[in-house]
Amino acid sequence: MDNPTLLIVEDDLGLQKQLKWHFSEGEYNVVLANDFDSAIEALRLHEPSVVIQDLGLPPHEDDVTEGFRTMQEILKLSRNTKVIVVTGTNETEHALRAVSMGAYDFYPKPVDTQVLDLIVDRAFQMYELEYQNRQLQQQATSPLTGLITSHPAMLNICNKLEKIAATDVTCSLYGESGTGKEVLARAIHALSARKDGPFVAINCAAIPESLIESELFGHEKGSFTGAAKQTIGKIESAKGGTLFLDELGDMPLPAQAKLLRFIQERVIERVGGRVEIPVDVRIVCATNKNLQLMVSEGTFREDLYFRVSEIVINIPRLADRGEDKLLLARYFLNQFAKEYSRDIVNFDETALAAIDAYQWPGNVRELISKVKNGVVMADGKFVTAIDLGLEEVGELALNLKHVREGAERSAIIKALAISGGKITAAAKLLGVTRPTLYDLLKRYGIRNEGKPELTSIEKLVANSD
Repeated sequence: MDNPTLLIVEDDLGLQKQLKWHFSEGEYNVVLANDFDSAIEALRLHEPSVVIQDLGLPPHEDDVTEGFRTMQEILKLSRNTKVIVVTGTNETEHALRAVSMGAYDFYPKPVDTQVLDLIVDRAFQMYELEYQNRQLQQQATSPLTGLITSHPAMLNICNKLEKIAATDVTCSLYGESGTGKEVLARAIHALSARKDGPFVAINCAAIPESLIESELFGHEKGSFTGAAKQTIGKIESAKGGTLFLDELGDMPLPAQAKLLRFIQERVIERVGGRVEIPVDVRIVCATNKNLQLMVSEGTFREDLYFRVSEIVINIPRLADRGEDKLLLARYFLNQFAKEYSRDIVNFDETALAAIDAYQWPGNVRELISKVKNGVVMADGKFVTAIDLGLEEVGELALNLKHVREGAERSAIIKALAISGGKITAAAKLLGVTRPTLYDLLKRYGIRNEGKPELTSIEKLVANSD
């Protein structure tokens, strides 16, 4: 197997020679570059896993303009490459800026090769782990496509979904509009023995009352004006799979009576038909209404309520999911930046604070809309609160000295989300050392979710990073 490639971008020929001699003695294939053009040429030709780069590059060795331009182009062309920037002793501000823009780590001059060895070795290990993870993801699809979370309540829901999916019990998902009820319904289907069957969704609120029975049960030719042919209903078309009844609280009472009969007897009659048709289907319901209150008001059948509520999953609002707001926002930022070919690095402090403070009445659906708007409207590499259409509320405060147990855990997760999972930058935000942050991650059982990705239930409930 070929040795992994290390690219060194350094215009100081003496230091360049020293670093090449040192790392060539090890297990790396060392490639050298001394300016923007040679660095990009070497990147394209050798595809290095790790880059050590000085920020002071010609023709502007006395400032960091060319260094940042080189680093940004490297990360643009090869997003997975780990860039370690080398800075002057008193250039902490530049180092932190580089990390916030996507650099893996930084190291101040003068170079101590033993310490640099540790950073480089860890960078290669991280690159390899991420590569293996990407390979595994390509080999298997996630049953929870679309669900991203680190919140305890949502992780508990994921655990319940596994158990529900293994049965044919009828369940109901309660939650506000935009909380992801259909995502969870699809997860139940994907985790069940019916996964190879159809998943059929019907929004009961979107269908006129006069047509709801025909949509659900189908109709025979000539059963009503306009019924020019026999039509299969949603229930029958979901045979062998899962039927998802969204906004069940909006179903009119006559249709509720026929749905109850189907749930009890598992047979249907098409509108205008006389033949009972058995249908094997699993039913998952969802609503944003209080069905118990509707039962007391006489607008929802009590017997149907008990039938569809054998198991109930209450989905929390996005505003109550803590750090999930930042995790989801970061994920959608990356998705839309790629989709619209925008060179956007992250949210700025005003955007992060606004996302955290906003109550999100439209839940995840509203978050998606605002992040998309922010990516489109951003003028630079950072999305602002104004770009998102949110009110500026100041900066997002993360200081472990002023919080205890629960708040401390929340602050750590927020810092990881802001820094994109970069331990060094997160530790700086929190005002602690990197070893201290690693200890805190272990103490609280926190996964490094700063770079969230679509996961399976098994990954979501795992307790290790």
